[in-house]
Amino acid sequence: MPETPKPEALTRVEQLALRFAEAANERPSGKWLQTLFLRGVSYAWVRAFLARRMLVEGLDDMMALRPDRGVMLVSNHRSFFDQYAMLLACYMGPVHWAKHLYFPVRANFFYDQPLGIFVNAAVAGGAMYPPIYRQAERRALNDDAVDKMVAILKQPGNVLGMHPEGTRGKGPDPYAFLPAQPGVGKLALVAQPVVIPAFIHGLGNNIVEDVKWNFGGAARREHAVIAVFGAPVDYEDLRAEKPRPTLFKKCADRLMRDVAALASREKELRADLLAGRISADDPRWITNRPVGKLYAREGHA
Repeated sequence: MPETPKPEALTRVEQLALRFAEAANERPSGKWLQTLFLRGVSYAWVRAFLARRMLVEGLDDMMALRPDRGVMLVSNHRSFFDQYAMLLACYMGPVHWAKHLYFPVRANFFYDQPLGIFVNAAVAGGAMYPPIYRQAERRALNDDAVDKMVAILKQPGNVLGMHPEGTRGKGPDPYAFLPAQPGVGKLALVAQPVVIPAFIHGLGNNIVEDVKWNFGGAARREHAVIAVFGAPVDYEDLRAEKPRPTLFKKCADRLMRDVAALASREKELRADLLAGRISADDPRWITNRPVGKLYAREGHA
């Protein structure tokens, strides 16, 4: 019988990172301050550096939803900055039910290096939470993280961003996907949230280049960032089955299937854009949507 790995103690840096993230996400006052930061600081700079080249479809349908529980937003993952673009889209309009955001991340860098802690704090207000550890010796910490994500998704007003692929796709084809990981299927079946699929394409991994494209003359054609949000995933039939690893994988594959379907729609939109069939005053451009309502509607909720 294999020997069970002994729990690996967290370093001082990791302890500091975890304490900060727990305070920012688990204390009501901390989450309120974080949300204020995301809306007042993160949203502002993301909009300034990205909005001019961002086209979003499905936002009005998202605004019309009335989720009675938490929402899990599942999307493809090509760029380090995908979730910031999602933040920009979620805070437009606004999507009134997206009150508190959570973006689980792998613990390496964001929780084991001082620079990672700084990035999480300065860019996301600590919303990159909870951390997932790679080491087998820290399995108990990951089990605790899953329990926290389940609790998050059972609470209306919470939005948890997840990538079914589990890691960033690095291949040459942005429309090719890595296999869906069963963990996201398990989370969906245990927590039973509203699951909204999304596909996003157009962001790179060089922040300087992405900012430059936002202010370039051809930004809206050659370098557009297009995000497509879909209808909630129907997985009711899977919820009725007995939980098991094969079912978790089946559910994850279904979530990824809906994301892939949106990729086809993004291709069509990009072709229309390059052909000049999408005008500059199209309401799907982020810059053509109102900003003032964002703060007036949300207040200090």
